[in-house]
Amino acid sequence: MGELLTRKMSLLLRAGHRIIGLETDDEPTALAEVRALADQLQQPLWEWSCTEGLVRTRPVTRSGQAPPAIPALSASKALGHVYQAQEPVLYVFKDIGPHVNDPLVIRQLRDLADPGVSRNAGIVLVDSQPLSDEVRKLLVNLDLPRPGPEELERIVKAAFQRVKTEIEAQPGTLKVEAKLTRREMDQVVSTLRGLNATDVSRIIATIVLDDGRLSADDLPRIVEAKRALLGSSGCLETIETELNDVELAGLGRLRGWLEARRMAYSPKAREFGLEYPRGMLLLGIQGCGKSLCAKLVARQWGMPLLRLDPSALYQKYVGATEGRLRQALLQAQAMAPVVLWIDEIEKAFASAAATSADGGLSQRMFGTLLAWMQEHRHPIFLVATSNDISVLPPELMRKGRFDEIFFVDLPGEKSRHAILSAHLTKRNRNPSLFDLNALTSATEGFSGAEIEQAVIAGLYDAFAGSVELQTSHILQSVQCTQPLSVVMSEKIASLRAWAANRCVPAE
Repeated sequence: MGELLTRKMSLLLRAGHRIIGLETDDEPTALAEVRALADQLQQPLWEWSCTEGLVRTRPVTRSGQAPPAIPALSASKALGHVYQAQEPVLYVFKDIGPHVNDPLVIRQLRDLADPGVSRNAGIVLVDSQPLSDEVRKLLVNLDLPRPGPEELERIVKAAFQRVKTEIEAQPGTLKVEAKLTRREMDQVVSTLRGLNATDVSRIIATIVLDDGRLSADDLPRIVEAKRALLGSSGCLETIETELNDVELAGLGRLRGWLEARRMAYSPKAREFGLEYPRGMLLLGIQGCGKSLCAKLVARQWGMPLLRLDPSALYQKYVGATEGRLRQALLQAQAMAPVVLWIDEIEKAFASAAATSADGGLSQRMFGTLLAWMQEHRHPIFLVATSNDISVLPPELMRKGRFDEIFFVDLPGEKSRHAILSAHLTKRNRNPSLFDLNALTSATEGFSGAEIEQAVIAGLYDAFAGSVELQTSHILQSVQCTQPLSVVMSEKIASLRAWAANRCVPAE
């Protein structure tokens, strides 16, 4: 990663480009790259920030001597120092973005970027936020790539060794050890993808400092650390994936399909010739576990779960809505590998299937999503759920967009029995003390969510009567409930008919 970026910057400077932009959230790594460039070119390096002014960091001074510094310089005065360079020299400006509102700073950058004027200085702007369009026209913008698998493994090992040395240097401390097989190291590396080098090093250091070891047992902690670190904003939300596996009783065909793709994100799968799985579309009746399926995928595969809220995409200004969608997709790419969950996708894109009164907004958003689904090659597993897929554009459902389309129907007899047992166990009740056969029979036509609510309603009745929960309490709640299969029987029948020859049954 470093050698390639250093070579790009060197070629640009030699070609006459005087200003290079590095937009990144990993300032330490970006500065390390620029310092490596200065060493390679054998040029002095001055670094500017609004807190420290100009500090010369290359050539490295002898031990014990403070580096030359010109403190408390404004951005405009620091750029004036660049004009005075009498020999080839590099300058780094950190977070200059807020200072370019000064017309003098803009004028200075224009002058320094002018290819018709001979200048000795090269400038690298390192910013965590996008620069204004006016400034971006004056520079060549380069991306600081995220570490690849080999680089990530090197960073993990280096962070572990650094902490190990620090801990074992203290008298009376336990020996620090790493217990990772080749496959487990690959899982650690895969989980850390999308993070920058500094964050990876900090996560590993925190884990090792906590208990003096690094093992496969730390994978959930790495996932949680990544989720917390990249806690998203706007229309993307990070979701906890803790759930009782039995709550997803049944769905055997879907579970088998997911299990076959569990290791598809490993390097071994790439060597075998497999591409990353692209995702699945879940059609079904409300309350039957479509949302829980997204959580199940993330938990079983050890990947963070992001939820895209379609309602949060819409903005009042022209172009802003599509921009938010693109921003959300780019953020998902930065966090990969990740499970991206679009809940009730028809709410965002149903109008794209027909003429609408939104000025073509739905069609443009739908086109943006389709293009991304078709072209992206990131380890992102897309889980889209829908209660009425018939209103969606047919382009969304062709092979290549999703790997498979599953229909999640009302739970069968065995599934209802398991769901009842799971919800009783979840609430500290022994299922063997209840007549599960009678409850299973009484809840025919109920969704998983409706069964759960019947158990909860029975608990309320028992608590109000100051007695222990009995089968009769739950049966009474069931008898007082009109399930969706009755209230919306026509719509459910239509949904089943549509899915009959178009979807794979999840159960």
